[in-house]
Amino acid sequence: MRTAVIERKTKETDISVELNLDGGDVSVDTGIGFFDHMLNSFATHGGFGLKLSVKGDLEVDGHHTVEDTGIALGQAFDKILGDKSSINRFGNFFVPMDEALAFASVDISGRPFLAFDAVFPQAQCGGYDCSLTVEFMRAFAFNSRITLHIKSLYGDNSHHITEAIYKATAHALRLAVKQNSSDKPLSTKGVL
Repeated sequence: MRTAVIERKTKETDISVELNLDGGDVSVDTGIGFFDHMLNSFATHGGFGLKLSVKGDLEVDGHHTVEDTGIALGQAFDKILGDKSSINRFGNFFVPMDEALAFASVDISGRPFLAFDAVFPQAQCGGYDCSLTVEFMRAFAFNSRITLHIKSLYGDNSHHITEAIYKATAHALRLAVKQNSSDKPLSTKGVL
């Protein structure tokens, strides 16, 4: 089983993550309803089992909760993938959500990078600040040590744009972490 447990506690957040790349139950509680919805979609569309509990300083705002969740979830992915052998490594996916269309491309490379291009016409989705989407994705990419490119091609509704981004990223990851018959990383160098 490809699983990891991460516990991360700071003065701002207390996070528990149980991740299974091969599926399982999904339970998410961050204290931010729309963020819970996005992470439920992320796990469901990625085919991941995810138990996630976050207690953050929401009396300040959602920034620490969202960013630190990206850190902990990224650490879980990195822990599971180890030397990155026996996986497809690359994944790309488009997701339409009504009038919105988003694309994500991932390389499980060991070289953290995020390219993010999205505009959110409405600043908020419920209690979620849409500008935190890039913060989550950056924290996730850098802590999982992946290269992640995300682009919203168009859209008028921030809910649809944000959800398309999370789902496209999940589907791209699902393809990239899929196991293959090789016992080595997919690299001409022999290591990643």
